[in-house]
Amino acid sequence: MSQHILIVDDEVAIRQMLGFALAGNGYRCVEASNIDEAQTCIGDVRPDLILLDWMLPGISGVDFARRLKRNPKMEGIPIIMLTAKGEEVDKIKGLDSGADDYITKPFSTRELLARVRAILRRSKVDEDADLLVAGPIQLDLRTHRAMVQEKIVDFSPTEFRLLQFFITHTERVYKRSQLLDEVWGNEAYIEERTVDVHIRRLRKLLEPYGCDWMIQTVRSVGYRFSEQKD
Repeated sequence: MSQHILIVDDEVAIRQMLGFALAGNGYRCVEASNIDEAQTCIGDVRPDLILLDWMLPGISGVDFARRLKRNPKMEGIPIIMLTAKGEEVDKIKGLDSGADDYITKPFSTRELLARVRAILRRSKVDEDADLLVAGPIQLDLRTHRAMVQEKIVDFSPTEFRLLQFFITHTERVYKRSQLLDEVWGNEAYIEERTVDVHIRRLRKLLEPYGCDWMIQTVRSVGYRFSEQKD
């Protein structure tokens, strides 16, 4: 069954553009121009993903995202925030509201589709899943074994955890501090540049298989894991 996506945007042209692109890639789409309509749509059919505009009449997309994430029945619905606000402080606010990803207008349909696929793939990954796959990379969480192009690659435990995090959070950019929190946890006295060292080692191990480019540097921000070349 095709996955169900709710598009919430007060601009008709954007809703039509998004609906056309998503339907052409096999998704079922429902449109809403405001939060009241969005709530009605969610009540009718629970979406697999919500594309949510920040600036909406009445209740903003940010406030609606917060409301959804506080609802135990709705908190699991992934949200991609759509907005013309491109400053870092705005992105942080959008993500802190509960959005799973953030895309700045104007954007290409190719980028949007890549993010939609990544979010939907991530949402389907069970926390106890034994196998993670990204392109030619496979991580077996049960045996803690990594394979690239069906050949075993000897990653260190930290490199394995870092790669595991990247594969389950593709297309989104993470700052070094965020990666430290997510991968190293609360371990003290770890410098942010430690992330750079492990990134270099991961790329070196992936380079013989031609997929080192999947770990991408976003200048002045951090790193992103992607299955699409820039």
